[in-house]
Amino acid sequence: MYSIGDSIVYPLHGAGVIEAIEEREVSGLMYRYYAMRIPLGDMKVLIPIDGADKIGVRNLISAKEADEVLETFKTVEIDANLNWNKRYRENMVRIKSGNIFEVASVVKSLMMRDKAKGLSTGERKMLSNAKQILISEIVMSKNTTYEVVDKALKDIIEEQMLQRPKAE
Repeated sequence: MYSIGDSIVYPLHGAGVIEAIEEREVSGLMYRYYAMRIPLGDMKVLIPIDGADKIGVRNLISAKEADEVLETFKTVEIDANLNWNKRYRENMVRIKSGNIFEVASVVKSLMMRDKAKGLSTGERKMLSNAKQILISEIVMSKNTTYEVVDKALKDIIEEQMLQRPKAE
């Protein structure tokens, strides 16, 4: 069980801080929730305490692990040959996993595809959500800003796009 003030990650939403533990009545039954504030976008999310483990709520990664995520972002291979539907489904599975390295691979894949060919509306929304999840956790782990992390990711993509053969 988490406590007020704990930094946690909620898959599909990102990293935040538990501000309160609230009780709410739903269909005549009382349920307890973590009230988590996500700093990026200043969003508040209620997470059912009883289902937190099932939905993948976890502790924030360390600053060292955040550095590893950024290093891995440079080397993760992307599969550019998937059709749109298959790519979308596989990316959703990666995002829902709550694994920060899987989320980073989705972000890189979509950023590279956006630079090379552009994205559909659905993939553009997915990229935005995945970046929020990835960047929010790195920002909180490393005590930095969204802009610093976003620039680091964009710089990696720019460098790798320059190194790609022109035929791709």
